[in-house]
Amino acid sequence: MREQELIVYRTFQDGELLADMAWLMAHYEEAGRGEALAAGRICTVEAVRALFYDCIHRLIELAGTYGFHGNLWHCYLANLLVNDENSYSCGCEIRGGIEGTINEAVLHDIVIFKEFYDYDFDPICERLHVPEFALIEAYESSSLESKVYNTRICARICELAENFCRDSTPEEMKDTLTRFYQEYGVGKFGLHKSFRIVHGAAQGTKGVSWKQGTGQNTCSGMRIEPILNIAHVNLDDLVGCELQKKKLRDNTEAFVSGRKANNCLLFGDAGTGKSSCIKAIANEYYHRGLRIIEVYKHQFQDLNEVISQIKNRNYKFIIFMDDLSFEDFEIEYKYLKAVIEGGLEKKPENVLIYATSNRRHLIRENYGDKNEDGHLPDIRQDMHTSDTVQEKLSLVYRFGVTIYFGAPDKKQFQGIVKALADRYGIRRPPEELLLEANKWELSHGGLSGRTAQQFIDYILGDAELE
Repeated sequence: MREQELIVYRTFQDGELLADMAWLMAHYEEAGRGEALAAGRICTVEAVRALFYDCIHRLIELAGTYGFHGNLWHCYLANLLVNDENSYSCGCEIRGGIEGTINEAVLHDIVIFKEFYDYDFDPICERLHVPEFALIEAYESSSLESKVYNTRICARICELAENFCRDSTPEEMKDTLTRFYQEYGVGKFGLHKSFRIVHGAAQGTKGVSWKQGTGQNTCSGMRIEPILNIAHVNLDDLVGCELQKKKLRDNTEAFVSGRKANNCLLFGDAGTGKSSCIKAIANEYYHRGLRIIEVYKHQFQDLNEVISQIKNRNYKFIIFMDDLSFEDFEIEYKYLKAVIEGGLEKKPENVLIYATSNRRHLIRENYGDKNEDGHLPDIRQDMHTSDTVQEKLSLVYRFGVTIYFGAPDKKQFQGIVKALADRYGIRRPPEELLLEANKWELSHGGLSGRTAQQFIDYILGDAELE
């Protein structure tokens, strides 16, 4: 086989399996014919059969890791193509086909991949007496979740593998792949909604590692890795914050549509839906190319590196900072200020910052910032203390949109409880339900949407026990 002739698609993760399968296709007929070696490998029947069985083993392991089903060889090939971040795939992500000579080089590679797809394994199985290969041609996966992809992504890759089989020409196969790039993207940014920053050596599952290059920085040890299980909450699921949802949705809609948009600060009382709104935004706008990267306060020094890795991609990125606040002795906010606005390098058009906080002004202020000795300051002292106050307030001023989430009153809280009860099919007399809800909130954090959800979860769990 001609895997060494690939031009654009050459550096794959899990590419060793492709090389071994290609060697088997090229040399299985030589097994046992007296040749001791073939292309540097022992070519006895026993050795070649052992390699074939090892390839079958690895395909089944990949099925367990990725959740693949059907023809595992085809799924493996499709997974290589959807994860390879190269000049063509990154150019096509979200936007679709691109022009230029690169198309000829890609078509050359797809011709080779179609040979892999169309390859008839029957002669190999007969020659080496390995009937077990039939197991991976119609594989039924277990009900366990994928360690790498959620069910939705896994299904789409398996579907892509099936679509490739229906393509009768390399040109059709190339068009199918390009449409996938346009609809879902490529690599980890294409296949996942949300990400986190990780330091140190990769700790992934066996056989799982992300291609180094556009997705990670090997020098600093900082990587952007997918969050595999994000809560499947939608904005319509959140009750009691309609005005806040509209303001957030309008800003995000402008952002993903390529119009001017602002950094957002969601602030207010605990348990009122601030973080849930961000998760819902990630779910609602994923199909339009929106991705969320969660960054913690101690990672702010990595912000410039994060932006350098994502600024040239075709996706829209929201850098999400949850529960953001600073004590007066913490200086990490200075990194954030420089990134949002004020550094020499302009913030990329495809990056916004969304933050949630229980504090309106983010940085704790002391009376000492205004008057250290408790007496009226002199003019010079007042000038300097004013600078201190402005330094601390300047961070919040860099969020163009601020959205307040207030705790509901008793009537609003009861409305949230009733709406959630209807959604989950709880059939209890309203008076009884609200009386229990009032008792619950008194001992479980007070009036908030979170408390209402916790109460409904309690009711549902209690009903299951019955």
